[in-house]
Amino acid sequence: MYYCYILLSKKDGNLYTGFTPNLKRRLAQHNSGKVQSTKPRRPLALIYYEACLIEQDARAREKYLKSGIGKRFIRNRLKHFYNL
Repeated sequence: MYYCYILLSKKDGNLYTGFTPNLKRRLAQHNSGKVQSTKPRRPLALIYYEACLIEQDARAREKYLKSGIGKRFIRNRLKHFYNL
């Protein structure tokens, strides 16, 4: 399986979108500071993920979720989360 995921920075409230074949390991890497792009934004919480059977599908989904329309999709998809 390949995963497209979204993390929420508990420090600044920003989102990070990524892709990985091993979600547990990647989340641990983010929170231990081994990922340069999220190191200063720790701690991070996994708020959304999608699983794909084919790597190219997961990469395409990551690219979509990073786009303007993809960000709107996430805000709509997680509207109850954002209303907490």
